[in-house]
Amino acid sequence: MYAVIATGGKQYRVSEGDIIRVEKLPAEVGSDISFDQVLLVGDGEKIRIGTPVVDGASVTGKVVEQDRRRKIIVFKMKRRKNYRRKQGHRQDYTGVRIEKIDQG
Repeated sequence: MYAVIATGGKQYRVSEGDIIRVEKLPAEVGSDISFDQVLLVGDGEKIRIGTPVVDGASVTGKVVEQDRRRKIIVFKMKRRKNYRRKQGHRQDYTGVRIEKIDQG
């Protein structure tokens, strides 16, 4: 069984037991979290597509980590103008293990 959920402006295809990295959520490590914006639920043969969400469906997970991704370098340069800007960025994320997919 799998589902497509929406969180943090992105969509994720998840199955039970998967660990996904989503945009930072205000939750403690070890706490349960529920995703109510389920866009699609499928179990191999039967697929339910929401308009825009599937009624009564939810995905439950457990927060396994709160961390930051690896650093990316943002470098801007204009040639022959002596213009150079270097900036680093690390995005916060929440690691979630998918525990249960409820079709509703």
